[in-house]
Amino acid sequence: MSSTTQLRTLQTGHVGLNVTDLARSIDFYRAVLGLEVAHEGTDPERRYALLGRDGRLVVTLWQQSTGAFATGTPGLHHLSFEVENLDEVRATERLLRELGAEFAYDGVVPHREGSASGGIFFTDPDGIRLEVYTRAGVDETEAKAPDATAPTCGFF
Repeated sequence: MSSTTQLRTLQTGHVGLNVTDLARSIDFYRAVLGLEVAHEGTDPERRYALLGRDGRLVVTLWQQSTGAFATGTPGLHHLSFEVENLDEVRATERLLRELGAEFAYDGVVPHREGSASGGIFFTDPDGIRLEVYTRAGVDETEAKAPDATAPTCGFF
């Protein structure tokens, strides 16, 4: 195959996640990311929720799994959300601590040494790895990157 598609524009659309408890996951993503339920499927055999903000679909949740997120198999590594500034990252961290979320690292960490971008790395109620980060403002004198040469987000 020698030809490639020439897409004029490309951006990520929504992300669909399998969850074990739809109500619990709706509550988590609404609280942490400020998403609103745009639509919810209530058929007991096909439960799902479409979550978004500002009229844009962001995450779809599908109650069709058991167990916990398997980090050792091919598939999603983590889902990342960018915010405008470090204050928003820290506010999210405080909220997650109140909710009892599990963190991969303690506090806000740079993506790598010498980088002003960084964030927090945590899991949702099903163990799906998530990140909330900002592009600038992370002071590496406050926290060191877990790996000096590679992006932190790749190794949690």
